[in-house]
Amino acid sequence: MDKQLIAERFARARATYSREARVQQQVAEKMIRLLQRNVPDAGFDRIAEFGCGTGLYSQLLFDTWHPSLLHLNDLCPEMRFCLTELTGNSGVCFEAGDAETCPLPDRLDLLTSCSTLQWFVAPADFFGRSTALLRPGGVLAFSTFGLRNLHEIRTLTGNGLEYTPPEQLKKELEAAGYEVLYLEEEEAVLHFPTPIDVLHHLRMTGVTGTEKHTWSRGRLQTFCDEYRNRFSSAEGISLTYQPIYVICRYKQ
Repeated sequence: MDKQLIAERFARARATYSREARVQQQVAEKMIRLLQRNVPDAGFDRIAEFGCGTGLYSQLLFDTWHPSLLHLNDLCPEMRFCLTELTGNSGVCFEAGDAETCPLPDRLDLLTSCSTLQWFVAPADFFGRSTALLRPGGVLAFSTFGLRNLHEIRTLTGNGLEYTPPEQLKKELEAAGYEVLYLEEEEAVLHFPTPIDVLHHLRMTGVTGTEKHTWSRGRLQTFCDEYRNRFSSAEGISLTYQPIYVICRYKQ
């Protein structure tokens, strides 16, 4: 996992991410609803969000709970320029750093993230560390992606992230001392006019963070031909997302 390359790709995409990240926006909105439904009495006064990106989920967190602390973290220092309006509010701050290793606030009511954990090198280690950041009864809530996420791209290029299946996530969380309150996996399929539009969409969201190969004319033509042959329908060229939603409580 080349964290520097990941940061550079997302930094370049920050101006277009909010427009292109349709699935990620839907995931963020659903996560808020799931938190309200599964932890209905929680005030969530102290919140930390890791991997905040351009602030899609951050704004929803602030608008829903108006916490006294909303600590925003992201690997890309440049994301601070997308968050200036939000960080102008009392109690909202941003610090850049790798959430797997950098300091985060403690005594949290909610530690949360959307569409970030799949970029971690060792999620299980982070789960173990995160218990020290939460107050007893505090909540860890996050979304990530499943094994079929972007499976069209992986099938054609052989490149992609190593996703953790829901059953393994549950085992790792329980081993860290969490009670899993909610776990769901779903599928969302987008359709595009051409394979080139798929690549454009991925580049505009920064999701090409693990792609290190250059696209020669021949490679691009072969990719497009195979994509049309294998993943086209009357609706267009498909691109599959497979979000996983997890809400758990620290049992101590």
